[in-house]
Amino acid sequence: AMMEESKLTHFQRRSLMDCVKRGDTLPLQCHPTSSKEPVPAAPAFSPPVCQPCRLPAKPHLRPAKVCQAGDAYTREKFRPQPRRDLEKEKERLQNILATGKDVVEHNVKRMPVQRKEEEIPEPDRFEELVNEVQERKEFLEEMEALGQGKKYRSIVLTEISQKLREMEIIDKMRSEAMREIMTKDFSGGNKSDPHD
Repeated sequence: AMMEESKLTHFQRRSLMDCVKRGDTLPLQCHPTSSKEPVPAAPAFSPPVCQPCRLPAKPHLRPAKVCQAGDAYTREKFRPQPRRDLEKEKERLQNILATGKDVVEHNVKRMPVQRKEEEIPEPDRFEELVNEVQERKEFLEEMEALGQGKKYRSIVLTEISQKLREMEIIDKMRSEAMREIMTKDFSGGNKSDPHD
């Protein structure tokens, strides 16, 4: 049906049917009247044949005058730039020669250290212990979920009990400190009442 629609000649139809019967691929071009086998054309997907480029008989060298006339032999001039404040260096040297000590650097170095200490609050050990106990409980739960609970239970429980003992010591110290503060406040408050 397709052959009739495409208006192929009898010769073209016969050559296509022969290809189908043999199981060959269909030809890209079918010559209308020739019974000769068409000369196979180069496949469309093959890369073009590269022809070797012809090199000149003598290598092309530039003369020395042409090379020297260009910018290849000119150097860029070095321009040093100050990397530090020269005035501060002079003052520092004057202080060293006058007092024998480098006073300015010590003051500069101490200031950032003091700021860092002020910015970073001291961590609360009691809170750290609470976090560590919680981490160990979570670890033990994960190991039990994986079926490894027996292996780690005694170790983790021992660590937790040590942390709890340390927490108790801290709690006792804090409560004693609070009692001392409270007794001082009450004793000071009682002494002031009779004077009123």
